[in-house]
Amino acid sequence: MESYYTSEKHTQMLIALLKAHGVRKIVASPGATNICLIASLQNDPYFEIYSSVDERSAAYIACGLAAESGEPVALSCTGATASRNYIPGLTEAYYRKLPILAITSTQDEGRIGQNIAQVIDRRAVLNDMVKLSVQASPVHSDEEKWALNIQLNRALLELRHHGGGPVHINLTSTYSTDFSIRELPNARVIRRICYGEEFPPIPEGKIAVFIGAHLCWNDELTAAVDRFCESYNGVVLCDHTSNYHGNYRMLANLVTDQSQYRSPCMLVDLLIDIGDVSGAYMSCLAKQVWRVNPDGELRDRFKKLSYVFEMQERDFFEIYAAEQTEVSYNSYYNEWIAERKRIEKKIPTLPFSNIWVAQQTAARIPDHSILYLGILNTLRSWNFFEILPNVMCYSNTGGFGIDGGISTLLGLSLANRNKLCFGVVGDLGFFYDMNALGNRHIGSNLRIMLINNGRGTEFRNYNHQAARFGEAADPYMAAAGHYGAKSTELVKNYAMNLGYEYMSAATKDDFFACAERFLISEVTERPMVFEIFTDSQCESDALEIMKNLEISISGSAKQIAKKVLGDKGTKIVKGILNG
Repeated sequence: MESYYTSEKHTQMLIALLKAHGVRKIVASPGATNICLIASLQNDPYFEIYSSVDERSAAYIACGLAAESGEPVALSCTGATASRNYIPGLTEAYYRKLPILAITSTQDEGRIGQNIAQVIDRRAVLNDMVKLSVQASPVHSDEEKWALNIQLNRALLELRHHGGGPVHINLTSTYSTDFSIRELPNARVIRRICYGEEFPPIPEGKIAVFIGAHLCWNDELTAAVDRFCESYNGVVLCDHTSNYHGNYRMLANLVTDQSQYRSPCMLVDLLIDIGDVSGAYMSCLAKQVWRVNPDGELRDRFKKLSYVFEMQERDFFEIYAAEQTEVSYNSYYNEWIAERKRIEKKIPTLPFSNIWVAQQTAARIPDHSILYLGILNTLRSWNFFEILPNVMCYSNTGGFGIDGGISTLLGLSLANRNKLCFGVVGDLGFFYDMNALGNRHIGSNLRIMLINNGRGTEFRNYNHQAARFGEAADPYMAAAGHYGAKSTELVKNYAMNLGYEYMSAATKDDFFACAERFLISEVTERPMVFEIFTDSQCESDALEIMKNLEISISGSAKQIAKKVLGDKGTKIVKGILNG
């Protein structure tokens, strides 16, 4: 009977990536749990396989092979205590930085601790045994395939990372007896480039830089990014927390957030990803993504990662800009500008809401101020509208919780008491952290805008999964009715008793009557609280308007399918339109 590769998809992915990352030498020990792997490897002439009955000896054989050949070497063993015998050899490899990959086959993790024969717990490893340990389990969905691909690439790259060393992959076996697969899958390969190594060429086509949350930029980094975009006809896609205000800034959410329209601008040949966690939830249809960060980690927010550049951002952009001698035209950036302006003109009169407040306020935040935006609803609302170039913007997108917003704003204000610090937060976030308002270090440069809709209004938005429950979402999902249930006196009395200047608005006219004072560019005698009472229905309506300013035929068809047929119908229509 002819035998090829195992039908186990996760094992196929591992084998494909072993080949892509140049892991050719294998030291195999006998067993039943690793048959799917070993039978597949021995049927592929790429691999050079050696046998060792004693796993302790196998690990030391691998040390010798790796040291003399200069190549990474993989080990394969079965379940039970087989892997325990690797510990001495892997410890040797750890301190000598030898690239040894220990692939320990195992039964399903759910069997751990159930008194099932030959099942031991490998989820914890000794500190000086391997640099990294990952679990490779069977995959059943695209999401699981993506996650496993990242894990396997991370493990294989770690063999050479920072001088190299041993790595562990715990490979679950299903004991498949099907070895009929003739070709391995096209598993995505991710490469890591460090400073001083050969850089890959920039591909032809549309080039964009995406910036997640980013601390203050210096002039040198801004200039390097601008030179890069000038050289490669690039654009920089931002939200407010990116804090980039160079020549190629594009506040992109107004374009990318359209539910019924996919802009041609969003089709990117290469997206360069810098910065940290973004709360913009920005859609971008990139063919490939390069991540640039000194941490060198595989972070794949767009699920198209192909290279990680472990270096300073400035070095990356300067090196590539220097390679391009001709200055390109700004056609791609201008395409984005035209698209944003075209969609922006379609914004009608909005209902009184966080989005409306952002529309009236964003560009009026005084220059050289600090702006803190509460996560999710507020950050999304304000990302539709541009701010002045020298306004620094922050949001707690790291942990992405509602707690700590007022305290973070307080910390920002203490760093420079002569700089105005504006914060925009929802009512749940405000009350969650309201004790910070009484801190004795608060200065008069602090200004808080409280959007009070009496609940977690996110859960009442038209497009949220909780929206199907209507008002039934209020008691527990949206946590409505707490903290005075939109009392007009509670925050007023609390703030004024603490020495704040207080103002409020429940209509557009009320807002305009107070906005001038709240946005005054001088530091006043007292800090301020500006409470704005909005309605959840108006909040939802405003968001629905902003996300449906532009409509295409395909986008409209998908929306109709979702309303009539549900999510399953949407997938069917999407397949037809894209097919």
